[in-house]
Amino acid sequence: MKKLISMLCTAVLVVTPMTSVLAEADKGSTIEAQANRIATEMLQNYGVTSLQYAIMDEGKFILSDSVGLHDKASQMPVGKESMFGIGSVSKMYVTAATMMLVDSGKVDLDQPLTTYIKDFEMADTRYTQITPRMLMNHSSGLYGTHYGNSMLFDDNDTRNHDELLLKLKSEKLKSKPGAYSVYCNDGFQLLEILVERVSGLSYSEYIAKFISDPLQLEATKTPLDSFDRKRLSEIYWPTIETKLPVENANIIGTGGIYSTAEELSQFAEVLMGNRPDILSESSAESMQNHEYRQGIWVSEERNVFNYGLGWDAVELAPFSDYGVTALAKGGDTMLYHASLITIPEHDISMAVLSSGGSSIYNQMFASKVLLEVLEDQGIIKEIQSDQTFSTPVKVKMPAELNSYSGLYGTVGTTLDIDIKNGDIKLPALQGGLIPEQNYVYTGEGQFTSPDGSVKVSFEKERNEKVYVKIQATMTLPGLGQTVMNTYDYEKLEPNELDTATKEKWAARNGSKYYALDEKITSIFYLLPSMLIKNLSVDAENGYANGTRVVDPDNAENIVEIPVMNGRDAFDLQLYTKNGAEVLIQSGQEYIAEDAISPIFGGKTGVTTIPSNGQARWYAIDSGSANKLLTVDSPESGGYAVYNDKGEVVHFSVATNQQSTQLPKGGFIVFGGEAGDIFKIHLK
Repeated sequence: MKKLISMLCTAVLVVTPMTSVLAEADKGSTIEAQANRIATEMLQNYGVTSLQYAIMDEGKFILSDSVGLHDKASQMPVGKESMFGIGSVSKMYVTAATMMLVDSGKVDLDQPLTTYIKDFEMADTRYTQITPRMLMNHSSGLYGTHYGNSMLFDDNDTRNHDELLLKLKSEKLKSKPGAYSVYCNDGFQLLEILVERVSGLSYSEYIAKFISDPLQLEATKTPLDSFDRKRLSEIYWPTIETKLPVENANIIGTGGIYSTAEELSQFAEVLMGNRPDILSESSAESMQNHEYRQGIWVSEERNVFNYGLGWDAVELAPFSDYGVTALAKGGDTMLYHASLITIPEHDISMAVLSSGGSSIYNQMFASKVLLEVLEDQGIIKEIQSDQTFSTPVKVKMPAELNSYSGLYGTVGTTLDIDIKNGDIKLPALQGGLIPEQNYVYTGEGQFTSPDGSVKVSFEKERNEKVYVKIQATMTLPGLGQTVMNTYDYEKLEPNELDTATKEKWAARNGSKYYALDEKITSIFYLLPSMLIKNLSVDAENGYANGTRVVDPDNAENIVEIPVMNGRDAFDLQLYTKNGAEVLIQSGQEYIAEDAISPIFGGKTGVTTIPSNGQARWYAIDSGSANKLLTVDSPESGGYAVYNDKGEVVHFSVATNQQSTQLPKGGFIVFGGEAGDIFKIHLK
């Protein structure tokens, strides 16, 4: 599951340089030195614990190296044998697997998906128009991602995979299939199911038989495979001193494969058409088509997003500045990060894998090093300097641009944009890499940031929708620059509500709802923002968390934004169960905070997981605050404690604390199998 960006980590980590396996003749080369310098920078300043990278040129490794620690406790360095989760780079495997079935005549990319998954249904008749091609190029119109019970600690439960078709059956599409491309994880989960249905093998078996075995890849595995988990580079959380349990991304087609940098580079030979015994050259080439052009898309300035089949980019900047075609795919799980760049015309590929950090950092690393390779080989004359920017000069704004003031929305939120005297203010963008700031009008329909690196404009597309367009060049110290050109917000019309509906939703403003259906082994318990839904209601305009209110208990997605910001859309449904209000979002239930009882304040007690298997939440009030909690948990159960800021204080699945002091205003959650009993002790 590729996330747009990870937050910068300011902690300085211990750096342990590793022994390079670079050919002896190339020791001390500029390329090796540049790679080691950037890798070291990432360890010191970008939250990376370990990093591994490899470059393959015409089928041979010209660089394979690593920095950091495989295991902090033993101080064991990471090496080329260490394995990492590759996140959404896994999408290239399921795309290749589908294209292999195309080669064998078993799949036609432009036939309805229902041809191959006959029990695929949705509550939207347009679902019959979805094709395998649309799954690969992100244009299916599916809402985005069912994350529930997908990212688990040392648990390869397949329920997310097994329940996907059932969940989709009651859901609708956010747009007509093929209308535009916006990043969509569920599409690749459906491709995984397609591969299984057509081949008659499990997806893990198919990858092993038709990709790993022919390429002799012994470290390319899925969570369902048997292998030595000690080979996985250890993962860590900023507030937890010890290593975490093994991370399983159980949405395998979307982001569940483990590999090494060398083996990922070897797989890149397949993607470049160099292994016709596995994938035909014509199929590899068709994956490089500019698929994003088939629908609405941000105008084609240099970019890191321009979708092919599976690929995030088929004309990756900055390589496009030199007339070189580079393909890229990035990936992030919760704790692993990966980037793969290939340059087919020159038969060069580079893979960068890390524990900690971000796929964006890894891609910037790979881009910088590969430019050195291209210069060294005489493919490009010289590497251009990073762009520089000057303070913007404000000019008089045409009066007609004032019409763009108004209500805007993106997935999860709405925003009032007020253009005043040629100034606009926008919140933080691109995952926080662009801060909240003011932009001034500088001519040609553009508003510019104070440092000159970000330009904002308003674009009316052929679907008659108006979008806020962001053209950003972002500079990260020690890593260089990257560019992102996206549509971030869509102009919305006010949605007038009747009095009863308006009052009911207004009363919910600021309410919190807590996840009931997430397994206690979920990594999301470390990041409660994934478990706790905060409801922000704009009752005057008729919206809640960016969705349009339709009646007192339902709100629906309305935004249709190409590229990235329209991803992972959702509807909201609320109902009352046993006197408690429950929210349903993306097929999972969340209980209202005001229905959560305080945990008892006595010395001992018990709590039991109900027959439906849902989690049990308790508030920490003055009666239990500051007491020491110890819990006798069943083998299948666990619990987590949060403070009043929503930060995890203890998570039994990931930490070894024997007792926890309960913070006032916080919460406790217990999870496990139906009927599990927890014995609770407070002192």
